[in-house]
Amino acid sequence: MKGELKIKLSERQNLIIEIIEKNQPITGEAIAEKLGLTRATLRPDLAVLSMCGLIDAKPKVGYFSAGKKNKKEVFEKLSSIKVSDIKSVPVNVTESTSVYDAIVTIFLENVGTLFVVENEALKGVISRKDLLKAAMGGGDLNAIPVGIIMTRKPKIVYCTEDDSMYDAAEKIIENEVDCLPIVTPLPDGELKAVGRVSKTNITKAILELAK
Repeated sequence: MKGELKIKLSERQNLIIEIIEKNQPITGEAIAEKLGLTRATLRPDLAVLSMCGLIDAKPKVGYFSAGKKNKKEVFEKLSSIKVSDIKSVPVNVTESTSVYDAIVTIFLENVGTLFVVENEALKGVISRKDLLKAAMGGGDLNAIPVGIIMTRKPKIVYCTEDDSMYDAAEKIIENEVDCLPIVTPLPDGELKAVGRVSKTNITKAILELAK
């Protein structure tokens, strides 16, 4: 249901919550010691759990379970950030670009998704998984155009610059994708990709909020 914060935690994050619930208040150093890890290693997990309203902390006291009391505040914070505030530059190719060149581009640009564009219009999306499947299928990768393997409209999941970071995160999780194109309409009704928002963009934004 929209407005309800749904969070899928890692095994380590669940262990952290369990340790805090049993030993609260507990310092970050003590949590790290129980897990056999360094405090620095746990910092991102603690930041995410704090931002999600699942744990809280007091200076010189330690961490304790926050229960559900902060969920509304967290939802409001995540909803107040627009994807236009955290977006990255899109990396585009054309339908005639070969699978080989797309693989080279995705690694040189260090991205997980490429957008297929013709005359400014978004025609498709290609993920690392799509390229891996094509490579495993055999054949001459220099001779296979990405237009054959890309995800086309209307199956493309996208967002607009006015969408919130929460909305983008919800779409990414529900559709099991790594990245969304941020689009704006063209005069002819087509969509233009003006940016991209990925899991990495969202994670960085959450960590910044937690500082």
